[in-house]
Amino acid sequence: MSQSMQPQVLPPPDPLVKKPRLISNGGVLGSEWRIGRGFSVGEVKAVGLTISEARLLGIRVDLNRDSVWDINVQRLREWLGKVISGEALPPEPVLPRVIRIKRKKGRVFRALTPAGRKMRGGLMSVGLRETHVHKWRKKPRRGPRRGDMSR
Repeated sequence: MSQSMQPQVLPPPDPLVKKPRLISNGGVLGSEWRIGRGFSVGEVKAVGLTISEARLLGIRVDLNRDSVWDINVQRLREWLGKVISGEALPPEPVLPRVIRIKRKKGRVFRALTPAGRKMRGGLMSVGLRETHVHKWRKKPRRGPRRGDMSR
């Protein structure tokens, strides 16, 4: 096939969500729809895809959304129909992000040392049972406070 005969890569449509009604605007909507973060799980399942299949096709999925809008389902079906018929190609699948977890630091703060246990009040030996009470003792005030004429 020549370059002109190959179908072009067509990204999936943007999900539409309704704008919230703002009290500051008197409950009046400016424009009713805006572009959302992703399609809801219900919209993806209404098209006949799972979440992992949708993400492999480049469709953004928002797990926090519960609403299912017919306009989004219709737009997804049209795009998926073009991809299945061969008129357009889906974008390349994106690998999931690798989440790196940092090792725990701050041994004293997490009470992993005797000094940390004493600081946090977790050492329950006889000699140090109530030492954590001293941590929260209020500091004595110095001099009169601003605006206080009684002292």
